[in-house]
Amino acid sequence: MSDLLEILLKRRSIRKYTGEAIPAEKLEEIINAGLLAESGRRICPWELIVVKDKDMLKKLSECREGAAKMLAGADAAIVVIADEEKTDVWIEDSSIVMANMHLMADHLGVGSCWIQGRLRNTPDGELTEEYLRDLLGYPKNLRLEAILSLGMYDVHPEPHSLSELKIEKIHYEKY
Repeated sequence: MSDLLEILLKRRSIRKYTGEAIPAEKLEEIINAGLLAESGRRICPWELIVVKDKDMLKKLSECREGAAKMLAGADAAIVVIADEEKTDVWIEDSSIVMANMHLMADHLGVGSCWIQGRLRNTPDGELTEEYLRDLLGYPKNLRLEAILSLGMYDVHPEPHSLSELKIEKIHYEKY
């Protein structure tokens, strides 16, 4: 089995963190993995907001109904936003950034969880995007895709196995 396939099988969403700091070099590698993401016509419409301030992480944990609480215990978060005026595939481009960082985090022994932000609401019904725009100060032309929560983990779930793959989803030549 290839090394990359093993990395993909091992990657799991981690929502509980030890409180231990992520080594700076690991955080930098995670960010670099995001910046290396493919982009249509190499436009790279994304921007990354790295948050390490504990008070801000607590506020970020309130950005979504039921899905962002782990940010309160995270060591860092990376908010991925993009300029929708630069390209009509900003969502896809931003998702590749998120996927790269998610995979790199796990590969480096850092827990991570993708928190979808686009088209989501706070517990009070406010758009997550507007809540975060107010907190983080990004301009109106930048749109929210997601947040990657990051922290060191105590326990890593077992890797997936190839036997779990849904091979019934594969269609050759025609549906």
